[in-house]
Amino acid sequence: MKRMIVLLCILATAGFAVADMTDEVVKPGDNLVIEGVPAIPRALADEADSYGNFRSASFLGWHPSSREMIIGTRFAETTQVHRVNAPGAARVQLTFFKERISGADIDPLRGEFIVFNKDRGGDENFQKYRYDPASGKTTMLTDGRSRNTGGAWSNAGDRLAYGSNRRNESDLDIHVMDPRDPASDRLLLQVQGGAWGVLDWSPDDGRLLVQEGISINESYLWLLDLATGRKELLTPKGGKEKVAYNHAAFTSDGKGIYALTDRDNEFVRLAHIDLASHRHTFLTSNIPWDIDEFALSHDRSRVAFLSNEEGASVLRVRDLATGKETPPPDLPLGLISGLQWHRNNRDLGFTASDPRSASDAYSLDVESGRVVRWTASELGGLNSENFATPELVRWKSFDGRTISGFLYRPPARFTGRRPLIIDIHGGPEGQARPSFIGQKNYFLNELGVAILFPNVRGSSGFGKTFLKLDNGFLRQNSYKDIAALLDWVQARPDLDGERVMVTGGSYGGHMALAIAAFYPERIRCAVEVVGISSLVTFLENTSGYRRDLRRAEYGDERDPKMRHFLLRIAPLRHSDKMRKPLFIIQGANDPRVPLSEAEQMRDTLKKSGVPVWYLVARDEGHGFAKKSNRDFQFYATVLFTREFLLK
Repeated sequence: MKRMIVLLCILATAGFAVADMTDEVVKPGDNLVIEGVPAIPRALADEADSYGNFRSASFLGWHPSSREMIIGTRFAETTQVHRVNAPGAARVQLTFFKERISGADIDPLRGEFIVFNKDRGGDENFQKYRYDPASGKTTMLTDGRSRNTGGAWSNAGDRLAYGSNRRNESDLDIHVMDPRDPASDRLLLQVQGGAWGVLDWSPDDGRLLVQEGISINESYLWLLDLATGRKELLTPKGGKEKVAYNHAAFTSDGKGIYALTDRDNEFVRLAHIDLASHRHTFLTSNIPWDIDEFALSHDRSRVAFLSNEEGASVLRVRDLATGKETPPPDLPLGLISGLQWHRNNRDLGFTASDPRSASDAYSLDVESGRVVRWTASELGGLNSENFATPELVRWKSFDGRTISGFLYRPPARFTGRRPLIIDIHGGPEGQARPSFIGQKNYFLNELGVAILFPNVRGSSGFGKTFLKLDNGFLRQNSYKDIAALLDWVQARPDLDGERVMVTGGSYGGHMALAIAAFYPERIRCAVEVVGISSLVTFLENTSGYRRDLRRAEYGDERDPKMRHFLLRIAPLRHSDKMRKPLFIIQGANDPRVPLSEAEQMRDTLKKSGVPVWYLVARDEGHGFAKKSNRDFQFYATVLFTREFLLK
């Protein structure tokens, strides 16, 4: 006990908000606003704690000359940058901040410094910083106020191009700087819209490849001449069907580009585009799935790419001259991301995870086909063999369309029909995939609750037609997909249709509220995390740089017809039907779904006497990033589940 008290004092001195567990109940930090949540017994926290003590690691980049990498991982409260000198070597922490680090790059010339991104309290106004290991000093490179995103290094390694909304807080202009000299920063291209980004430099560093994002279904590629400032549209606008282009990069001779696009196809394919003729040649038409991302080797002779096959990632490497592909590496069925080549053009780094393993950093030797695991993240002392692997399940919705999801079952020792948590992803263009579910394993292994992650219409990964099926006036059809799922659950001999909880984050939180409003008799309770209670007030109050991007999905609330529709289906407007217990969880600094969405839902339901638990973290944004906050959220959710789902 003395050792625990000393540790808590150290963390508190360092500025961390710490839940005090020295008494019989868990005492929340002063950063948390709590209403309606009863005291959490320390015994509950002790029992559940192991499920929150797993760690993970994500591959961030290679050193340019030596075979070592930087990763993102957490030792204390938040994810920080660490160096790993060799596979299995110690993780050497390089950054030490209260706020999490989101993305980092090593100096591509000599590896002498690291450029990383960090916001404040989850506000997503990311600043760029330079960390110099030789001196141990960190220098802010941007203005400290605006949102600064992305980044592509010149081939010479002397400049970094990135996006910034510092001009007016809405439009994401293109800037360039030498990170060694922050005063070198200059505006390259002034744009209109909050979803622009730099993708690549031409081999001679004379041009930039830039993306203009409109929605997940519509985006365009531009060429920017750095000498003249002239920009040229590469992908035409105004066609019969909207087309999306992503993840583009120049060919070795600079006369073409490779890009991911859904042009002329239901799924996203890897294409070669000739810059002179704009002719498209498709490289992956034989794969009837979306290509999620790709990366060219530094000599641009090979391409590595990921296909999303029923939610699982498949990694392929192709020789661009011969078209020959190497066999996919032997990895567990799960997720892969963050492809990046070493400058030796042989080692490919990436992050991988699966249902029984949190994410870790890996590399693939493309010559030998050998996969090397660089990190082995701990799972809180738990045996990963006891973690469930998901089953892909399908059901018919109201219109005969097949909807699918991943079902995680509790251990066999829990007999009879099991209570169910329906956990809906955000986006709404996200996708439930066979991933590591972390703390949620507690509900399976200790409470015997099954969990189902559905992919309702509007989810990505199933083709662009499916992706558009919830847009605008079609919004309620995604709610009906969950209603059909509830019918399916009732008919299952292994699931208890009388004990169902619905939950989700962001748009998934909106879905949880919608199900609680429109189908209250079908559920026991609901938990919404940073959820939207009214799409109208959300669109009016979300950050300016996001507003048009979200209008493309939900509809324009300024249009009278659309406004009337969105108000009519708002869970907030149907609070009189919401009679089941609700847990509302929100970050006060959320730039996407503002705090007001949670406040208005809470205030409305309190008037009607519905049991409402309410948790807000003053130092968080779109979800909880700090471990102490996540732990308290977890303990409270366990208590809520025991109280309202299992009794």
